[in-house]
Amino acid sequence: MVAQGSSVCVVGSFSLDSIVVPKRVEVFYSLGGATTFTSFAVKALGESVSVVSRVGGDFPEMYLSQLREMGIDVSAVKRYLQEFTTRFEICYTDDFSERTLTLACKGCPIGLNDIPKGLYAKAIHVAPIAGEISYEIIQHLKKCCDFLSFDPQGFLRHVDANGVVTLLSQVDKRVLELVDVCKMSLDELFVLTGLSDLKTAIRAMHDIGVKTVIVTMGAKGSLLSVEGVCYAVPAYLSSAIVDPTGAGDVFIGAFLVEYLKGSEHLWCASVGAAAASFVVEGLGSTYMGEKDQIYQRAKTLYERKANK
Repeated sequence: MVAQGSSVCVVGSFSLDSIVVPKRVEVFYSLGGATTFTSFAVKALGESVSVVSRVGGDFPEMYLSQLREMGIDVSAVKRYLQEFTTRFEICYTDDFSERTLTLACKGCPIGLNDIPKGLYAKAIHVAPIAGEISYEIIQHLKKCCDFLSFDPQGFLRHVDANGVVTLLSQVDKRVLELVDVCKMSLDELFVLTGLSDLKTAIRAMHDIGVKTVIVTMGAKGSLLSVEGVCYAVPAYLSSAIVDPTGAGDVFIGAFLVEYLKGSEHLWCASVGAAAASFVVEGLGSTYMGEKDQIYQRAKTLYERKANK
């Protein structure tokens, strides 16, 4: 049974990632998926976090042990020995401007039987990576929290015969009617809405019912729109980019921690951007920086007085 009353519960598949980055000959193998990065970010900022997920018999026990040692509640992670865990191969260009994402193995969908009875968290972040969460599951999760957060990436991924992932809108728009906050990349926003103008696309999200829209744009920062009021949030430019995998997932995890404290939206986004700046400085999902370091970078960003 997942711990009751967690600050944040993250729902979605883990991924066993194979990552190729510039200037590194060897493939780097890492625990990935939005569940990993988001829960690590929440825990790095000192809040309680639980994960609801489904893994196969190939999922290393050492990863679950690592999560437990970090204080992340994985009691609702179910292992099915006859199944396989989702696997992605990620290959970045020399300047990190683009990446090729290949789905090497797709795990089974998360079903209602995988959701613990009596589940409750202040915020639930729904983070599918390969279409493993249905509208019905999200509808159920809406009743299990005070605040529902959503990342549509897993709904938008189209996989060709070779496993290469591209973006294609496959979202049941009813999902967005349930969502309090939606975090996505700029490309995902355009594909999701079918629009190519940033302001118009954000407005379309609000018209559906999403109160808070977050659009991440890498080194260009992010755009935060709260019920139609927009803020440009600068990125904290790291001295060296080692691996940008999961930066957006870290952003939303840190954002939710501050949001649940009742902090100002711009401060929440600044903390998100600061936390994301740390994860890109190391390989894989384990390097998040210390809590005080994250807040120091967030203060620097906040004091830049992002445009309103």
